[in-house]
Amino acid sequence: MNKPRAVAFIPARSGSKRVPNKNIRPIGGHPMLAYTVSAAIDSGVYDAVICATDSEAYADVARYYGAKVPFLRSNAISGDKSPDIEWVVWMLKMLKSTGREFEIFSILRPTSPFRQAQTIQRAWDAFIADSSADSLRAVEKCRQHPGKMWVIRGTRMLPLMPFSLGTTPWHSSQYAALPEVYAQDASLEIAWSRVALEQNSIAGEVIIPFVSHGYEGFDINEPEDWWMAERLLATQSVTLPSVGQPPYQFDKE
Repeated sequence: MNKPRAVAFIPARSGSKRVPNKNIRPIGGHPMLAYTVSAAIDSGVYDAVICATDSEAYADVARYYGAKVPFLRSNAISGDKSPDIEWVVWMLKMLKSTGREFEIFSILRPTSPFRQAQTIQRAWDAFIADSSADSLRAVEKCRQHPGKMWVIRGTRMLPLMPFSLGTTPWHSSQYAALPEVYAQDASLEIAWSRVALEQNSIAGEVIIPFVSHGYEGFDINEPEDWWMAERLLATQSVTLPSVGQPPYQFDKE
């Protein structure tokens, strides 16, 4: 069986509010975006590695590190509330219009810089081995169990998940007694392109769990996440993917 043609999409929209310009903010010597580009290329999984951005400045950084940016996303599909399916379908259709079709797409978010090429290879092997799956998504065991979460209604609150272990509500049970629950992380998704184009979904219905190891799925979105990432690097608790190029030089003007 021939290997299906696969494209890696690295979404890097501009306009981040919580950590301004986080996708190209330097960490460990390079813009954060560089590590996802390098891991994607070095994995050997993809026939194309494409940065899906709305910014020419971000595109320049992505191209420097080896990604392609054949076109920019419009503002209409690049807002902080824009669903992923909008730009994924748009990218797949735009690529098809230029004669480039891919059977599989992957989303690799640059906010997970500790994801390695080997991580991607491991996920790819799991996805390809299961022909009945629509997609694969990275998850990690949740630290805050939803069984202990609440919703507030006026001056009262109700358990988010009104389940119990015998006569003991989940919210009053020990964590170790509760069923394991996994939260999706932002590091990695793989799916058949037909799922996006025909079902208007990036996941479909049959989804393979890909359990992240260690800090593979660590996601930088808040200022405290950035501080934690730098602390992990300083204590040599994590390793960034290897980058072959000298650091990108930003215009000082």
